[in-house]
Amino acid sequence: MSDTHLSDTNAKAPLEHGGDLGAARNLFPGAPEPFVDLSTGINPFAYPLPQLPSDIFARLPEQAALDQLAACAAKAYGAPSASHVAAAPGTQSLLAPVFALARIGRAAVLSPTYAEHARVAALVGHSVRTIEDVGRLRDAGLAIVVNPNNPDGRLLPPATLLALAEELRASGGLLVVDEAFMDAGPQRATVASEVGCGNLVVLRSFGKFFGLAGLRLGFALAAPDIIERLKALLGPWPVSGAAIVVGARALTDQVWVDATRVRLAAAAMRLDALLHEARLQVIGGTSLFRTVRMSDAAALFLRLGQAGIVVRRFTEWPDLLRVGLPADEPSWERLRAVLVS
Repeated sequence: MSDTHLSDTNAKAPLEHGGDLGAARNLFPGAPEPFVDLSTGINPFAYPLPQLPSDIFARLPEQAALDQLAACAAKAYGAPSASHVAAAPGTQSLLAPVFALARIGRAAVLSPTYAEHARVAALVGHSVRTIEDVGRLRDAGLAIVVNPNNPDGRLLPPATLLALAEELRASGGLLVVDEAFMDAGPQRATVASEVGCGNLVVLRSFGKFFGLAGLRLGFALAAPDIIERLKALLGPWPVSGAAIVVGARALTDQVWVDATRVRLAAAAMRLDALLHEARLQVIGGTSLFRTVRMSDAAALFLRLGQAGIVVRRFTEWPDLLRVGLPADEPSWERLRAVLVS
């Protein structure tokens, strides 16, 4: 299969994302409210927000609090230490500075996957290819893998990724592994503990698993020298005081984390059963979403939208739809009514 190269025009164009209910209302003006938003891979059972101190929005975050957050993240994700962690306002904001760590040249993204990686790598200045064979990543100066993958849930074993990092190291290449959905995946599959090798950066999203995407918090895990470079680029106050307090609390709440993994797995199994009842072909996903393939995906997207249910469609893969988890029983019933009618 031939490689796909990203043009300058495509690199500069903002990409469509899930969660835009304003766009959904424009597209389906007569749909019943409230909309059921199944277009994101965000946990619908959000972490309960703690009581925040009244002065948290009036003062700049202190370095000690940020250091504590890094320590909490290192323990939660399995990084060697807090010095291997940089916090940022969401992993999206980390893409450009992380991709700029590699010398400008050839970048390869294991596809099909989240399209922002290729777009941002091209904006940084790399010549970007999207490829489907993991073996061909070894020829890139910058190799990017989403693991577990969005939208199909593809999961590469750590041994494969670490072998790739070792091969890239010989030529001065950098491997970036985006583990945005790893909190809801098998914990043994993370490569966070190996970031000290020097040419491996792991990205972790806070908002997806904890259901607090609007808090804007994410992390880069890497060798300390890389972390220091990222911190210098991000500046002295990379995340808000509220994000620090909530993030540190949530990352150390192991009881909630364990219970939520069980809850999400059960919800994903229920979604599987419903999709199979509707005779839809589930090709993969994670416990935060399922992806189906069908020849008339556009028609189902339209039918769901007219019923006030928004799922994720993909311009580049018109036969796929990604379906998130309903948050409550009325949402489940509305989805079932459309799918099995």
